[in-house]
Amino acid sequence: MNTGILYGIGVGPGDPELLTVKAVRLIRTSDLIAIAHRDPEKCFAYRIARGAVPEIENKPVLCIDMPMTHDPKARERAYEAGAAALKQALLEGKRIAMPTLGDPTVYASFSYLAARVKRLGFAVEWVPGVPSFCASAAALGEPLVTDREMLHLIPGAEGAADALALPGTKVFMKGELNELLDALADSGTDAQAVENCGTDGQRLYRSASEIPRDAGYYLVTIVRGNET
Repeated sequence: MNTGILYGIGVGPGDPELLTVKAVRLIRTSDLIAIAHRDPEKCFAYRIARGAVPEIENKPVLCIDMPMTHDPKARERAYEAGAAALKQALLEGKRIAMPTLGDPTVYASFSYLAARVKRLGFAVEWVPGVPSFCASAAALGEPLVTDREMLHLIPGAEGAADALALPGTKVFMKGELNELLDALADSGTDAQAVENCGTDGQRLYRSASEIPRDAGYYLVTIVRGNET
């Protein structure tokens, strides 16, 4: 095993105060910050981390371009290029902290880089953070699930009508909002949502009728189960 180490650090959905003590410590003691963006100022995860650890600005930043695309070949090229860039720093024994929105184990680009870095023979540590759906439920002041209810995480709105029929609570992460709102209306199902959770632009929507069709990318929609 080589001496460098890569930390995937969950920074939560937006509020810097939600970073864990461990996340703050590892960012402070890292040699290098890696971000999944070409510009630190446009990287949401970096800005959240900076709110908790201002001295992050004094650390060098490795920018890894991770384009938002469904093209598998383009994504594969980005992951391979990112892993190669990380390899060079890890060969120098660098401790690399990579701030990741929410939790690195939930729909995070970090997971694709981590797998490749691990195959190269370097240590990888995953540092959990507060997931956006947990923070959103807390912002709404309600539990996600109780007793023995199921919890379903749904990455997008494709097949929303079928997803709404699942038992328990459904959490829709991002995706095509119009399809979801149409499915809610057609089924007569209500929902709540949080937009930009934990930021100055946070918006709470207490019913499906309040959710604007032009809501932003960082929207979490929660549909509670109807079990009795």
